[in-house]
Amino acid sequence: MNLSTLGQEEGTSPCLIAMFAVAVSLAIPARAVGQEHVDPMAATVAEWFTGIEESFIALAEAMPAEKYEFKPTNGAFEGVRTFGEQVKHVACNNFAMFNEIEKKEPPQSCGAGGPSPARTKAELLAYLRDSFAYADRVLRTMTPANALEPAGGPYGGKSTRLGLTTAAVWHASDHYGQLVMYLRMNGIVPPASRRAPASPASSN
Repeated sequence: MNLSTLGQEEGTSPCLIAMFAVAVSLAIPARAVGQEHVDPMAATVAEWFTGIEESFIALAEAMPAEKYEFKPTNGAFEGVRTFGEQVKHVACNNFAMFNEIEKKEPPQSCGAGGPSPARTKAELLAYLRDSFAYADRVLRTMTPANALEPAGGPYGGKSTRLGLTTAAVWHASDHYGQLVMYLRMNGIVPPASRRAPASPASSN
């Protein structure tokens, strides 16, 4: 129904139109009214960042807690991180990259795990989720006007806000690919690679 032509319909009273308009306004979620505007540039990158965030967290959840100490040994894997160390490294790097965008001091030694005391699966998952949530908040403040502002430091090098943001997407994706192998070496299919169960209709 076209609201602009509602009053032109035969027998439609102004009172009914007003009641209809109120009903429509009440149907809109309250959070949508006060929702902050996100520039299309930020929204485009955020879509990819959210994708790797969801895949990475699902993968970290899929690995059993007792396997967080696992690291490959059969092959050229000398000196590689354990599964838990990989998760911690990515979380630390998320904080570091977006700290640099905000001109804040990034955590030290993310390559060795960083300063967070997180150790168990539950603690590391919480740290990982917090890092993605923080990164997403900073990412969504990007606009065409500030995207090329200088930003960087020991993690992102000499770059820009846009450069560090895309580097963060690449970094998390790179380690996601490594951890896919960790899961498969333990007989676990990564959640993103699992087939959806066939519906009853399709199985007939």
